[in-house]
Amino acid sequence: MNPRLYYHAAAILVWISAVGLGIPCVMAIRNLRGGLGIPLVLGFPAYGGGAFERHGRQTTIPMLAGFLLVALIEAGAAWLLWHGYKLGAIASIVLLVPGAVYWWGFDLPYPPTAAVARTDRAGLAGSGMKPDSI
Repeated sequence: MNPRLYYHAAAILVWISAVGLGIPCVMAIRNLRGGLGIPLVLGFPAYGGGAFERHGRQTTIPMLAGFLLVALIEAGAAWLLWHGYKLGAIASIVLLVPGAVYWWGFDLPYPPTAAVARTDRAGLAGSGMKPDSI
């Protein structure tokens, strides 16, 4: 199979993760700063119920801001992946570490499953990618 299809598939999966986690993160920050509760997304709390919740509201906004930063960097990694740069594949794999901390802390169920798929696609694309010369 064409390596380009692998890194395009990986880029799409990373982009879905970045947007799918980043937009609710912005909504949650906005609500918490306005004195409202955690917003519901598809009927579920956007970032509530995990291990971070016991630390209270004053720490939730900085943790959400950190998670938003991870999502923004993931979006950049997705762009690099789409264009075939190895740095995008490496970044998408390295970002699994801080991402996993936030997934655990916010009790997010779907990102680990998506991470397996995107890591698989990025790994399969590796040999057909451009050297990092951005």
